[in-house]
Amino acid sequence: MNNSKFLILSALLIVMLSSCSSFKSVYFNYSDMDKLELGMTKQQVTKILGSSYTIAEKRIEDDKQIEVLSYTNYNETDTFYMFVFKNDKLEKWYREFAHKKMIKDN
Repeated sequence: MNNSKFLILSALLIVMLSSCSSFKSVYFNYSDMDKLELGMTKQQVTKILGSSYTIAEKRIEDDKQIEVLSYTNYNETDTFYMFVFKNDKLEKWYREFAHKKMIKDN
């Protein structure tokens, strides 16, 4: 293989590998949840799961700030994991399933 073909193939391989890693970073890995503990701060949780979350809810309740973060597992795009923080401390997390719209034939 001549030098120019080797460089082109190497460049293509680098582009393919880097695009795969950036795709994975959009979602979190379910196995990372084993590292979570109740009482962690939002910063600690997002350091483990990543910053690609959606703020699903924010409110004040009994003078406490409630914030709910939503993540999607990269293997389950129809499943959302909700993380509830009270005054910046992880209080609980749970899983929700996306409701798929049913199409009815006439």
